Amino acid sequence: MDRARRRITRRLMPYLLLLYLVAFLDRTNVAVAGLGMKKDLGFTEAIIGSGAGIFFLGYFLLEVPGTLIVERWSARKWISRIMITWGIVASAMGLIGLPFLGGMDHKSQFYGFRFLLGLGEAGFFPGVVLYLSHWFRYEDRARAKSLFMVSIPAATVISTPLSKFILNNVHWQNLAGWRWVFILEGIPAVILGLVTIFYLTDRPEQAKWLPDEEKAWIVGELARERATKIAIGGGDILRGLLNPRVLLLMVIYFFGVIGVYGIGFFLPAITKTMTDMPDGAQTAIATVPYVCGCVVMLLNARHSDKTGERRWHTVGPLLLASVSMALCVLSYGVRPLEIFFLCTLGAGLSTHLPVFWTHPTMRLTGSAAAVAIGLINSFGNLGGFVGPLIVGRLTTDTGSFRAGMWFLSGCLLLAAFLATFLKPEPPPSPAIL
Repeated sequence: MDRARRRITRRLMPYLLLLYLVAFLDRTNVAVAGLGMKKDLGFTEAIIGSGAGIFFLGYFLLEVPGTLIVERWSARKWISRIMITWGIVASAMGLIGLPFLGGMDHKSQFYGFRFLLGLGEAGFFPGVVLYLSHWFRYEDRARAKSLFMVSIPAATVISTPLSKFILNNVHWQNLAGWRWVFILEGIPAVILGLVTIFYLTDRPEQAKWLPDEEKAWIVGELARERATKIAIGGGDILRGLLNPRVLLLMVIYFFGVIGVYGIGFFLPAITKTMTDMPDGAQTAIATVPYVCGCVVMLLNARHSDKTGERRWHTVGPLLLASVSMALCVLSYGVRPLEIFFLCTLGAGLSTHLPVFWTHPTMRLTGSAAAVAIGLINSFGNLGGFVGPLIVGRLTTDTGSFRAGMWFLSGCLLLAAFLATFLKPEPPPSPAIL
């Protein structure tokens, strides 16, 4: 029923997009704040990269438990708790290096706060991915997830100029601009965490804002889909743990995430090396690739839902990102080509994600789906530790970002190759019941 789908989309998706936009902003604003931290605290690219990646070690620990909590308890309460926690920690990062934090050195404080930020945010992304399966049928999920995940490139489009403005212009109480980047950008998460407890609804059955006829339709559709998956063993938690497809998805996601965060945390610094261009142009170059990503992500997911094809809609963007990364390196110094290939890189970098995340719930449901999503996200996001760490160290050792970009291109190419093994496996038809 189109009316029900439109009403659910209008109610949930703009708000979930806003939540993830704020989450991604707080996760990645270290890319801009780091420009000031290097000057004030003496941090190198290796330290910034390590701190950016340590976030994912904390994130790793609570992913599976957090996803199960969403399935078995309450999505809105758990998401609310997550947002309030991460908002407080994100703002507290602005206090790094101040005397009242004690004798711990600046680098250790930075690493500690990034680890706590990861712990605080753990479970948010996979929890929302699972939450969407409580509201959208399988055949509608890629588009729904694209409306949520478009906040990944959108956050960069917004955060880079916003963070740079704060960095350069906000120095209240004689505190450096990079401190206010953390403090000011952490506050919205706390506010939205309080709003979430009242705004979100856990399940369609509880939706007072959904007319009875539409509520009955979506509840019935999801119940039939769930029953079909249970009939073929899709509700078995052990199946979620040992499913070969889940294991493959974990590895694909790991190498894809290396590319996404390996470049994402350093793109402002990469464009900063374009000293022949004014600061405003550098900021634009750092954001335009993500504008391309927003457009291509929505189109790719929409076409995937329309055709029902999932594998090549996952492979294509990863391959485009890998080739574009390599061509960026090869065209070094030729500004028009560099900028063009950065745009095609942005068009491919994270645009596979909405389609990719339809695979875990293709034949799994309930706690099995929760475990699978949590495992894929927790293991895969370790790539967010590896990517920035290696790029940061390669850049510090070689004095150039090019060696790190070759490494990222290879990881994205490997992810694309492995994704070709995601053989078409349509969800079971309710007719088998």
